[in-house]
Amino acid sequence: MSRVEARLRQAGLVLPDPPAPVAIYVPAVTAQGVAYTAGQLPLTGGELAGAGKVGEGPGLVTPTEANRLAALCALNAIAALKSVLGDLDRVRQVLKVVGYVASDPGFVGQPTVLNGASEVFGVAFGDAGRHARSAVGVAVLPLDAPVEVEVTVAHD
Repeated sequence: MSRVEARLRQAGLVLPDPPAPVAIYVPAVTAQGVAYTAGQLPLTGGELAGAGKVGEGPGLVTPTEANRLAALCALNAIAALKSVLGDLDRVRQVLKVVGYVASDPGFVGQPTVLNGASEVFGVAFGDAGRHARSAVGVAVLPLDAPVEVEVTVAHD
C-alpha cells in the first residue's frame, strides 16, 4: 500500500476502483511527467451518489451535500491516477484542480463546494496536494451530476 493510500485510510477514506468511463475516453493519461484525469463524477458502484442542481431551496442539492460529492469526485480522480501511475507515491505535486458545479441560477458558492475535493487532495498528498484551482458554475453536467472534478499532477 502506498503512503498516499495509507493517509487516506487513516482519515477514514476508501480509495475506490476507478469508475468506468461513461463515454469514449480513458479515466486518465500521462505524458512527459504530467498526468491528467478526465472529469470525475460522484460515482459509487457505477451509480451517481447524488443528482441535480446545487443551491439553497427545495428540490436542490445542498452545498453541504455537494461538498461531500466533490470529495467523492476527488477520490475517483485519485483512483484514475493510480490506474495510470500504478503507485500514487509517484505523484510529486497536484498542479491544478478544475471543478464544475451544476448550479441553480442564484447559487454563487462554487468555491465552498469544491473545498470538499481540495481537502481530499490535501489529506492524500500532504503539502504536495496544495494546488491551483478553478471552481466553475455550469447549467448541467453529465448524468445530471451536481459536481465534476478533474486534476492535473506532476509525477516521477
